[in-house]
Amino acid sequence: MVTARADSRRERHRIRETALQLLYQWEVAAIAMGEADDADDALALFWSTHPAPKTRQAGALRLARGTVGALPTIDPLIESHAEHWRPERMAVIDRLIMRLAIYEMLVERMPPAVAIDEALELARTFSGEEAVRFINGVLDAIRRDAVGAVTVEDAADSE
Repeated sequence: MVTARADSRRERHRIRETALQLLYQWEVAAIAMGEADDADDALALFWSTHPAPKTRQAGALRLARGTVGALPTIDPLIESHAEHWRPERMAVIDRLIMRLAIYEMLVERMPPAVAIDEALELARTFSGEEAVRFINGVLDAIRRDAVGAVTVEDAADSE
């Protein structure tokens, strides 16, 4: 028997998957076009090829936009916890998975264990086992050192 709680968890996972796919499209489109200002066009194209219920669209868009808005805080965390790796040198999908998880930990206040577990599930689906280990190591280091100590709001206040 499927419970309402399981349905809710499954839908939140689908929202995360959709947000990751949105982030990926925007990242790739920005690379191809040299700028990310065509987000509305990318969004229209995305929904035409990835139909989803309106609630999923809204949730995914909120996560994706929030993640992009928090990049000035998120990317330095990744860079400082991924030894010898700058975010721009990482596989695009791995970087996006970490960005999304960090956003959820810092802004959405999702329990770190849940955010990391979800990130690892996304990595298993969209990347590979080597990426799972790498992402787990980086996110766990950030969880130990930064979550609770730094929030996006704190970073904005210090600027």
